[in-house]
Amino acid sequence: QVQLVESGGGLALVGGSLRLSCLASGRDFITRGAGWFRQAPGKEREYVATISETGGSALHAESVKGRFAISRDNAKSTLYLQMNNLKPEDTAVYYCAVSRWRGPSTLPFSYNYWGQGTQVTVSS
Repeated sequence: QVQLVESGGGLALVGGSLRLSCLASGRDFITRGAGWFRQAPGKEREYVATISETGGSALHAESVKGRFAISRDNAKSTLYLQMNNLKPEDTAVYYCAVSRWRGPSTLPFSYNYWGQGTQVTVSS
């Protein structure tokens, strides 16, 4: 069993930065892939970034590539999402998730543990 708690969301200006953290409890975290997803009002949940269990492999959605970076610190049981050059279209609730498997995955059904979400609002 894994419990996930996100933090670091809030209000940012266009072009600004935020760093999301996701603290995991439970031993499965360090042996599983993990990811970040987001959901804007009226839209489907979408993949943002994913990382393997060791952190050696990571993928980012085209919409955030070059601006966001996923990372993890298994010693601290924490997943991160560094978000730079934020845009209004990044406004959403951001969710961290832990996969059923070791490697990265862009597919929501790969994940069986989800956090409660943290709101990110980007304003001009």
